[in-house]
Amino acid sequence: MDKRQAQDRIKELTGLIEYHNNRYYVLDSPEIEDYEYDALYRELRSLEDEFPELSEPDSPTKRVGGEALSGFSKVNHTVQMGSLQDVFSFDQVKEFVDRIKAQLPDARFTVEPKIDGLSVSLEYENGRLVRGSTRGDGFVGEDVTGNIKTIRSVPLRLSSELELLEVRGEVYMPKSVFYDLSAQMELSMEQPFKNPRNAAAGSLRQKDPKITAKRRLDIFVFNVQRIRGRTIKSHKESLDLLSSLGLKVIPEYTLVSEYSEIEPIIKSIGERRFSLPYDIDGVVIKLDSISMRETVGYTTKVPRWAVAYKFPPEEKNTRLLNIEANVGRTGVITPVAVFEPVILAGTSVSRASLHNQDFIDERSICIGDIITVRKAGDIIPEVVGVAKRGEDNSPSSYRLPKSCPVCGTPVVREEGESAVRCPNIDCPAQVLRAIIYFASKSAMDIEGLGPMVAKALFDSGLVRTIPDIYRLTKDDLMGLEGFKDRSASKLIEAINRSRSAPLDRLVCGLGIKNVGQASCKLLCERFKTLDGIMNATKEEIAGIDGFGELTAKSVVETLNEPHMKRLLLLLVESGVNTVYSSGRLSDSLSGLSFVITGTLPSYSREEAKALIESHGGTVKSSVSKKTSYLLAGEDGGSKLTRAGELGVGIIGESELLKMIESGKDE
Repeated sequence: MDKRQAQDRIKELTGLIEYHNNRYYVLDSPEIEDYEYDALYRELRSLEDEFPELSEPDSPTKRVGGEALSGFSKVNHTVQMGSLQDVFSFDQVKEFVDRIKAQLPDARFTVEPKIDGLSVSLEYENGRLVRGSTRGDGFVGEDVTGNIKTIRSVPLRLSSELELLEVRGEVYMPKSVFYDLSAQMELSMEQPFKNPRNAAAGSLRQKDPKITAKRRLDIFVFNVQRIRGRTIKSHKESLDLLSSLGLKVIPEYTLVSEYSEIEPIIKSIGERRFSLPYDIDGVVIKLDSISMRETVGYTTKVPRWAVAYKFPPEEKNTRLLNIEANVGRTGVITPVAVFEPVILAGTSVSRASLHNQDFIDERSICIGDIITVRKAGDIIPEVVGVAKRGEDNSPSSYRLPKSCPVCGTPVVREEGESAVRCPNIDCPAQVLRAIIYFASKSAMDIEGLGPMVAKALFDSGLVRTIPDIYRLTKDDLMGLEGFKDRSASKLIEAINRSRSAPLDRLVCGLGIKNVGQASCKLLCERFKTLDGIMNATKEEIAGIDGFGELTAKSVVETLNEPHMKRLLLLLVESGVNTVYSSGRLSDSLSGLSFVITGTLPSYSREEAKALIESHGGTVKSSVSKKTSYLLAGEDGGSKLTRAGELGVGIIGESELLKMIESGKDE
């Protein structure tokens, strides 16, 4: 085959593959078998290998295979990728419709499911995909073009060569893919993602596109951001156009005129939400006419022409079969409800925390009761209360045991606390939990030493105290079920790396009561060494900004316990780092306190926290009048509302980076 013939055949094969991609991934209506498709793909790749000068940048063979990236470049959005006003009742939806109708009697609305995923922008020039970016803070996102190209339902070329088209869509992970991925991660002893949305966000921000490709992400496009070469007058017209261009648009969008038509649609979608192959968290109602949208306008934060109705948590009744008393790493005994399995938010649930004895007493919960359960935020199971008293139950509620269910030591309840504790520091349950916490990401971050591995090591007798971790050998691990040469070597390497972990991580790993990561860092900044912290007086510690008398007392008492002194001595002998290096890059944010909410464009919350602290700022968990700034990303939630109520400054990632840079200059 000569070059001209190859060029013609490459063009023909590209067209065929793009056509069948659309039939399979967008329309869900394939016309050929997989082996026929694979034959076309292999032939195209073979010709491109033979004639590399004929290979186009947007060839179907270029979807996967790019080099791993060192990072993501910033993208300034030409059109802001804003958020919508959330509403939580049909009355609020009706108020929205009535307000629009009072101003524009001929107004019509589109009603469509709200996909629970990660918002992105796709930009096409002359019909070719040139860039894909994340929403970020609405003004600045990240360039994730290489990863976007791995999503098979994203066309690399449109069916019509429009001069310019920018669309907004929601990248999501299908439920079936999420369940498969979770099973794989658990087998690999990795921490699974909490839900499909988090999985989609984590997968799209992988620096290696090959990993993203394996995650089998999908997309629904729901809005035109910019367009040149075509005029559109309504939202429905735009969705019809996008569909004709080969884009996978939001499913089942409906055009209506009155509120009476909207409520049944919302109810219908709500009834089917958990049977859908993707997650949705609400329904979006939008004014259809583009010109009318301009008339209605915007507030400073959201458009006035659309609202997002958010579904309330799904609640179900089930029978309480038992209450288990679980012992935590600090000895706190937590009651856990065990009930007949129910399907909530698409998954089977049979357990939920009952928190403490006060929680049980307030709701008069007894074994045998019919209880109401739900998932908070569609993630965490919780017991709402008792729907019906069990037939044989007395009015008095369940009581936690008077002795530890693991070691038998009498439990204690300190004055002013709701929790009961096992005071035995050698209680096996506490020791195991302490080992798990010491190795966790919050503390020494020993990759591969998760709860399952820790329990296996504990049960085998290889690790009965925290310092035993540093005595492990590869041969020890090879004797445990599930370990092979590579996994054993990787865990030993991770343990050895943790010896040089920052001192604040070591202190955090000790699990001192009332002392979290931020407090550990403050301790280390004040006293610089492990010896300095151990020899500090209660008054010296209480003098640290952010500490109080109770926290200072907890630190001094814990570090002076004989068993803790023995443990620390053994850890020091194991070679752990005992000297603090702040790693501070500047004092740009000195004196400022931040709270972080939502999904940021370029940083995870932990990374953003580390960035702020490396420039002298502090990060708190909740918004108060003393908060300097709320650092807000996508889906800010209740913290955003709270900041607005208190008048706290709200900034995005780009503003934070400017503050850091301007502070450096000064």
